[in-house]
Amino acid sequence: MTNRRTTPKYKICRRLGENLWGRDKCPTNTNPAGPGQHGARRKKLTDYGVQLREKQKLKGYYGNITEKQFRRTFEEAARRKGDKSENLIALLESRLDAIVYRMNFVPTVFAARQLVNHKHVTVNGQSVNIPSYRCKPGDVIEVREASRTIPMVVEAIEKMEREVPSYFTVEPTAFKGTFNRTPQFDEVPYPVQMNPNLVIEFYSR
Repeated sequence: MTNRRTTPKYKICRRLGENLWGRDKCPTNTNPAGPGQHGARRKKLTDYGVQLREKQKLKGYYGNITEKQFRRTFEEAARRKGDKSENLIALLESRLDAIVYRMNFVPTVFAARQLVNHKHVTVNGQSVNIPSYRCKPGDVIEVREASRTIPMVVEAIEKMEREVPSYFTVEPTAFKGTFNRTPQFDEVPYPVQMNPNLVIEFYSR
């Protein structure tokens, strides 16, 4: 069973008051008010509220993934050696749907999930239809040959509208790329400020 996105992506942005994905069409560009008929007034947040908001931002950015799945990711980050917030970001950036998005094979992370779900993507030549599948350094991610005429994919490859981070190597004309290594937090090109340390604090309460 796949995780379903129940909240349209721009509602997520509007609720948080930030253009999470840096998209031109995001309503927060022109209307920073909160959701509701007259726009909810944004109150000063408590420490808990700030931590919760940062968790919702990070969850939303990666396709509004479920709370259960996000908590499991945190728990694995906490078990690993090293900085928990760095581990959390490394795990999120290793998701197959996040990688398909980073490589510019699709316009949005939600489209990346759909592409993976419908078996249009391979990892090391094997079809994978699990968006949360964790890729490893050295893995080659590719759009299946039969899927390379999908208009959404063709347009995304032509535009290459987002800069590809250095921890990937992408061959756009071949519709494939390599996951070179897991990134450090400061290498990840988030359009808005993310604070994974506050997410760790939220779950560590």
